[in-house]
Amino acid sequence: MFKQKIFRKEQLKFMVLNLIAFTVIFTIFGFIIYGQVQTTLFTKTDEEINEFKSMILENQTLGMNSLKHENKLDRELPPDERKRFFPNPRIMMVNWNENGEIINQDQIGTSLYENYLQDYELDTQNLDVITNITLNDLYDFRYIVFKDTNENDDVEYVQLFINTDAEQTIIHNFGNLIILCSSVFVILSISASFFLSKRMMKPIIQSWNKQTEFVENASHELRTPLTIIQNKLELLLTEPQEKIMNKFENIALSLSETRRLSKLTSDLLTLARADSAETQLVKQVIDVDSFVNNVCTPYIDIAESQDKHLWLKLNSKINIEADEQRLHQLLVILLDNALKYTAEQDSIGVKTYVEDNKIVLEVTDTGIGIKKQNMKYIFDRFYREDRARSRDTGGTGLGLSIAHWIVTKHNGTITVNQNQHKGTMFKVRLPKKEITKP
Repeated sequence: MFKQKIFRKEQLKFMVLNLIAFTVIFTIFGFIIYGQVQTTLFTKTDEEINEFKSMILENQTLGMNSLKHENKLDRELPPDERKRFFPNPRIMMVNWNENGEIINQDQIGTSLYENYLQDYELDTQNLDVITNITLNDLYDFRYIVFKDTNENDDVEYVQLFINTDAEQTIIHNFGNLIILCSSVFVILSISASFFLSKRMMKPIIQSWNKQTEFVENASHELRTPLTIIQNKLELLLTEPQEKIMNKFENIALSLSETRRLSKLTSDLLTLARADSAETQLVKQVIDVDSFVNNVCTPYIDIAESQDKHLWLKLNSKINIEADEQRLHQLLVILLDNALKYTAEQDSIGVKTYVEDNKIVLEVTDTGIGIKKQNMKYIFDRFYREDRARSRDTGGTGLGLSIAHWIVTKHNGTITVNQNQHKGTMFKVRLPKKEITKP
């Protein structure tokens, strides 16, 4: 219950963080798009106002009639050139005298002047700056005010207005669309955040469960030999005057459990270093057949002492680059397993050959074998098909996990299958990188 509460709390935290991240991204994206659209729409109107302003200053006279010249009505002129003499009709020019009065009411139009400009006051603080304004709280304009350069008239300032109702409508609608889309995206982000938080929690939960299982199994494996050693030592302490030969069995069992405990500790340390990527391979060139033969030679004698037969068939004739110590450990693990789970008159075989451009190391036996449904778990840590039988043989369920790690570090694969006749077959495939021996 406590574990589930922690997982839910962490998942909620991940969900909130993902939601905040999505919301911030969508918000920034929305502002950028909105700003770009607004800038793009007003760029055209600002260009037209500035072109009109330049045209007025060039002509030296400020009447609309002076901007029209019959030579400039030539329809054959390019559109850009004609626009210089025929500005956008949306633009309205207002002339102001030095007293702040409009002096071109006739050109503006009586209706327009009386309805919108009669009470309007000129602002000369921001000359040559394009500014937004709303007349009568109804219509939107952008305008620019600049000084008149013609000294032969009463005009002191010229103000150019351009209507921007269409642009403002587009911006307003686009802003509403951005808000709507952002709201939809935020709602979708909640679902996406929930899904991503669950995905993020999966490896954490798996790691937690594996760690918990590992600690429980390790504790169990460590507790058993420690209990045996403790009991035997306490028994010896009850009879301090006894001779060693009379307590030989207790001492031998304690030593056996001590060795088992030492091996278990060493295996646990190897796997812990493997998980932390602390252990690095020290690779060197190895003659595969010669190496396998040297490792297997002592085991031939051991097998004979147990009335078993260990045979070799080495046909790789290849040099590879590998960590000799780890490869030795791999082969020892496979041979130890083969010896543990075979009976008298059984045979153990070690073969090397090249297949699909890979070095294959094959270890087979005619022992008790592994049930087919259990083969997928055989490389899991602390997994033992028969715990009682494994304990009798001194197994801890870590050897094949270490073997799998060694093969993986060498960019190879290890598989287990049932032997053709009886027993088990382990097949290790390692990449062939070196050239064939002469």
